[in-house]
Amino acid sequence: MKPYVLGIDIGGTNTVFGIVDARGVVIASNSIKTQKYHKFEDYLNELYTEAKKIIEANDAVDKIYGIGIGAPNANYYTGMIDTAANLPWETPLALADLVSKKFGIPVAITNDANAAAIGEMTYGAARGLKDFIMITLGTGVGSGIVINGQLVYGHDGYAGELGHLIVKRNNGRLCGCGRTGCLETYCSATGVARTAREFLEARTEASLLRNIPIEDITSKDVYDAAINGDKIAKEIFEYTGKILGEAMADMTVFSSPEAFIIFGGLAKSGELLLKPMREAMEKNMLPIFKGKAKVLLSELKEADAAVLGASALGWEAKTTPIPAATVAPATAVTV
Repeated sequence: MKPYVLGIDIGGTNTVFGIVDARGVVIASNSIKTQKYHKFEDYLNELYTEAKKIIEANDAVDKIYGIGIGAPNANYYTGMIDTAANLPWETPLALADLVSKKFGIPVAITNDANAAAIGEMTYGAARGLKDFIMITLGTGVGSGIVINGQLVYGHDGYAGELGHLIVKRNNGRLCGCGRTGCLETYCSATGVARTAREFLEARTEASLLRNIPIEDITSKDVYDAAINGDKIAKEIFEYTGKILGEAMADMTVFSSPEAFIIFGGLAKSGELLLKPMREAMEKNMLPIFKGKAKVLLSELKEADAAVLGASALGWEAKTTPIPAATVAPATAVTV
């Protein structure tokens, strides 16, 4: 019987899940809205229902042997989410335990950006690299740090939260984490939208963005305007790329990565973001590191890196469930 695992990527906006085989092929996938329910029980019920549909449709009943989950602030060691700025549920949340009981099989979890890093290292742009930093630019800014071929978890499982490096010490933006000036308040998709609102309120010149209600502007709107030559929109990307590049120069001092892998919706902005980012990174780089760190775009399809990385944890969960999870025996799920 051909075995599978279920990889689940819980993002701040969407949850993507997929059936993955032992070769790392995503057999089928689907998604639900993360923010739809404020009670985790309701969310989990929908996740189970929708996962059951693709399991049945792909002849995988009784063949799912483990579940791996990537989620914001998910702790690999404990199976818990203690706090998560971009999720709607009350925390602490025993994520691994609750999902395991619902599906009846072992579950392992990790930070969503860590899951993406595992996927990229196994199947994507980071193949063959032992030292790199994965940066995910989505609803927030996530990161996964790999040193000597191993993910960095730290003593408590929470290492690598580079999205919460403080980049503006004075008068920085309030972050969902409770601090001010965090990188993700400037360089995430929501950060780009915040920058757009600030620029439009502070300036008077014409812009395509003024055709959109200011509170409804998204990073995609800014991208579309920039592609059409809008001056303010282009300056928003320059501002965002500069802040991100400066932060990456600081990150390099810590772990001397061979490469930064950029992943997530905002990465689709291409050179609008990457050009000012590279320039700022090199300009602010400690001389000994200049010219050494490559900037690479993810080679995996949108969400596949996180789903594939999470699925790798699913194989691990099959044989070694994390200590905090009270799980059923390691047998295939029946739905």
